[in-house]
Amino acid sequence: MTYFKRADHRTAIAYARRVATMVALIALAALLAVPVGSVFGATNTVSGKKDEFQSAAPVAILLDADNGTVLFEKNADQPVPPSSLAKLMTAEVVFNEIVQGRLKLDEEIIISEDAWRRGGAPSRTSSMFAPIHSRARVQDLLMGAIVQSANDACIALAQGISGNETAFAIAMNKRARELGLTNSNFTNATGLPDRGMAVSVRDLARLAEHIVHTYPQFYGYYGEKEFTWNNIRQLNRNPLLTMNIGADGMKTGYTEDGGYGLVGSAVQNNWRLIVVVNGLRSEKERADEARRLLEWGYRTFEPRLLFAEGQTIGDAKIFGGTSGSVPLIAPGAVNLMVPRNANERIVARIVYTGPVPAPIERGQLIGRLRVTRGDIVALEIPLSAAESVGRGGMAGRAFDAVAELVIGFVRKSTSKN
Repeated sequence: MTYFKRADHRTAIAYARRVATMVALIALAALLAVPVGSVFGATNTVSGKKDEFQSAAPVAILLDADNGTVLFEKNADQPVPPSSLAKLMTAEVVFNEIVQGRLKLDEEIIISEDAWRRGGAPSRTSSMFAPIHSRARVQDLLMGAIVQSANDACIALAQGISGNETAFAIAMNKRARELGLTNSNFTNATGLPDRGMAVSVRDLARLAEHIVHTYPQFYGYYGEKEFTWNNIRQLNRNPLLTMNIGADGMKTGYTEDGGYGLVGSAVQNNWRLIVVVNGLRSEKERADEARRLLEWGYRTFEPRLLFAEGQTIGDAKIFGGTSGSVPLIAPGAVNLMVPRNANERIVARIVYTGPVPAPIERGQLIGRLRVTRGDIVALEIPLSAAESVGRGGMAGRAFDAVAELVIGFVRKSTSKN
């Protein structure tokens, strides 16, 4: 009762009605199994039929490297043996060490007996055939790992950076978590079969996208068609590089338990796509399926502007602020690749935990824009506050406190169903 004595009677009635409306919306969302945050979001819908494209790969994904739009996915979050595709993570750790100034390209690393025995000539695996106890520059080891898929190069880099491969695998997993790769676990630098080693194709695609954008000074290594070191010339194993489809990377892999896999990247008309396939039965099937996915993507999709740069996408409810809501914006224009000449159902929702407590600073991260195309979560974009909102007066904070208690009770009770 003391709350209402501090405020205008009409304001109290209006606020009570708003609370009742919010409670009803949340209860309805729970019944329909819709995320609570999406009830307060923006929704754009276009009706149409589901895309019927299928892939022969057990696990696969195709995405737009410019904004992460998923064009196709199949079991994309299922962890599978990565084989040499794990070397993308090995290279990322090395790239990061160089950028942070802790490692230099011309720095020399000794090829240990362990690196020579497990990854060199005696191993009968992919190797740059570095002699035991010889010295090799970091740049040459990187080229060997990327172009030749050299296991001795990867082990030498791991030992040179972390002292041993086990410690380097810990660093790989730490970087993976920092990059948001949630369905991956690395146990060595080579991708050779090992218990506990598993990566999802979605994580591999996100990792490839990160490397393309973050390390342009190193990405060119992936497009080199051959590399000669110590008078030994070896060709790049990526079949896409010779197909005249704009491919300029990235990595192939094979193990008996994981099958044939490939992470590919190509550019056509200034539009980069990234494809990942794994678990295929032969080199030919791997090459054919990766090419088929890329060609289908370029042939089938076109860009569509969902929200212009700076456009308010929706509002987030505020608790205890001078305003009851704050407008949300994306970092830039929000574009989505959609099928040409098709009216597919597209839904954009704002997802956040709210009401958001005041004060709020302009640019503060509030939630995410989640865009679904049919059954696929095609795109997720961070959303931030378009303006600052100060802390409200005593009366406003009191009313919001009552509303939050009611909403919290409804959320708690409906979550049990």
